[in-house]
Amino acid sequence: MFTGLVTDIGTLAAVEDRGEVRRLTVESAYSPERISLGASIMHAGVCLTVVAHGERAEGGSWWAVEAVPETLSRTTLGGLHPGDRMNLELSLRMGDELGGHFVFGHVDGLGTIAAITPQGEGGWRVAIDAPPALAPLLAEKGSIAVDGISLTVASVAGSRFELAIIPHTWAVTTLGHGRVGQQVNLEADMLARYVARLLGKL
Repeated sequence: MFTGLVTDIGTLAAVEDRGEVRRLTVESAYSPERISLGASIMHAGVCLTVVAHGERAEGGSWWAVEAVPETLSRTTLGGLHPGDRMNLELSLRMGDELGGHFVFGHVDGLGTIAAITPQGEGGWRVAIDAPPALAPLLAEKGSIAVDGISLTVASVAGSRFELAIIPHTWAVTTLGHGRVGQQVNLEADMLARYVARLLGKL
């Protein structure tokens, strides 16, 4: 389980296809002591399991995770190439601060950035088109995870929603390098999912 508070931006160092399984090697500034075999790490909103890890000579750590075709086809991970960057978050531990909202790393669908507009001093307004099936899970002032970032929905119109991004979030996540037309991983708030289910919206 995660909070959607990004703690590092990692770099995809290598991609290796092993039959139907794709192995992704990621490099990060995380201390090697924080990475362990079998650990869950969120990569751009996708929870993946560490299958190998080590220390980088220049500092920080590297690790490998594996993704099956289902994950590759339903998330942005299938389109990543060496050199691409991704938001990272280590799984919650007992006693950690819950500063965002509960995020599971289970992507509900792919959204598309529709517009990016400057707002105020260093802020940004980002519009995202979500799959129509996710529309019942979007609510103004509700929570959503975009590429693993816990964000608050500023407005909703059909399946399009807008986010008001503060300068800090813009600077410390991959949103600052986002572009119109880019796909992003979306995970709806757990509470919204259960309420929609109870109301027969899913």
